[in-house]
Amino acid sequence: QVQLVESGGGLVQAGGSLRLSCAASGRVFSIGAMGWYRQAPGKQRELVAYISSGGRTNYVDSVKGRFTISRDNAKNTVYLQMNSLKPEDTAVYYCNADRVYDGISYVDYWGQGTQVTVSS
Repeated sequence: QVQLVESGGGLVQAGGSLRLSCAASGRVFSIGAMGWYRQAPGKQRELVAYISSGGRTNYVDSVKGRFTISRDNAKNTVYLQMNSLKPEDTAVYYCNADRVYDGISYVDYWGQGTQVTVSS
């Protein structure tokens, strides 16, 4: 059984920084793309940042220049460095791992979510 365990959320003032981590544990042979999504109260979940297995990245326009996604394939971990945080970044952040191969099949997994709250 594969699990994605997130950490690093919390409360921060506007202009501050946080770093989210998401580690895949269990029987993991390979992982495809990894991404961070967020969902604010009353809003749909949106893709924030994405990184392919080869390191290609993509960001939603609202975080470009402020957030950086990276991954450590040896540790099966994806990170999201969030700088210059704004109150509108407040949401529950979820990580996603696409096409996780456990030796038998390819499955997509989601983390449990971590709360990020930015105060004005």
